[in-house]
Amino acid sequence: MRSEKFTVNEKGLLLRQKPFIKWRIPAAAVYKRMPGQDEVRIMENGESYLECESSRVFMILMLVAGFYGAYTYSVRGGVFCNAQTANFVLFAMAMGRGEITRGIYYFIPMSAYLLGAIVSEILPKPVKSTHIMRWDTLLVLIEIVAVILLGFLPESAPHQISQVAINFICSMQYNTFRQAEGVPMSTTFCTNHLRQTGIALAKVLTGKEGKNAKRAWEHIKMICIFVLGGILSAFLCVLFGVRAIWGALIPLVILFIDLMYADLKTEHEYIEATPHGH
Repeated sequence: MRSEKFTVNEKGLLLRQKPFIKWRIPAAAVYKRMPGQDEVRIMENGESYLECESSRVFMILMLVAGFYGAYTYSVRGGVFCNAQTANFVLFAMAMGRGEITRGIYYFIPMSAYLLGAIVSEILPKPVKSTHIMRWDTLLVLIEIVAVILLGFLPESAPHQISQVAINFICSMQYNTFRQAEGVPMSTTFCTNHLRQTGIALAKVLTGKEGKNAKRAWEHIKMICIFVLGGILSAFLCVLFGVRAIWGALIPLVILFIDLMYADLKTEHEYIEATPHGH
């Protein structure tokens, strides 16, 4: 192990320096050397994880998702585009009231979400076979381009353009990033995190602590970072209106650089590896 890459702090945690982000690993963890690169982590359960599966990547994605939700609600039609449950409810209500045309409209965002799932399921294999970048990295780049373009839309533009675009993006993101270091997690909404927090806390309260307290904390962190993204978005919307979406570029660009560095350098030999949960 190279001394310039790792140091042990006073709490017995091994610190590994990476571009932009310092991440901590228990010093007792086991490491495996990959061809042509530094050691990488193998968790206590014997599993190793890619950079796109790290908890910090999911936290950045949750921050951005919270940003999207507050943005579309504040300045793009007063709706949430991160998931589709509300659209199904509105569709059912419209049909129940006999508003057929209005009900059919909801097929547009629902179809965009469905298309996002299909695209994100088909593209990973051909993308990573290029040995340039993984699909996860390309998706973040797609989000960056989409955010830039959406910020240029005038206030007079139909809200449906932004709504459908974010529906499509969130669907791909939700389907692509599935597990954070082995823990199933959503990256676009909080319902599952709230449920998993309740399950973990119930097990702690019934004497089955184990890793459940830590798992509950991981989900709580995701909820908090989602809320933070919403707060930042709402604040920026007051100041900049529809241009506020460009605020999401900062975390997205940082994330893209981190994932691209992994694809080209630290994990290039494993660029065709499949993340857990797929």
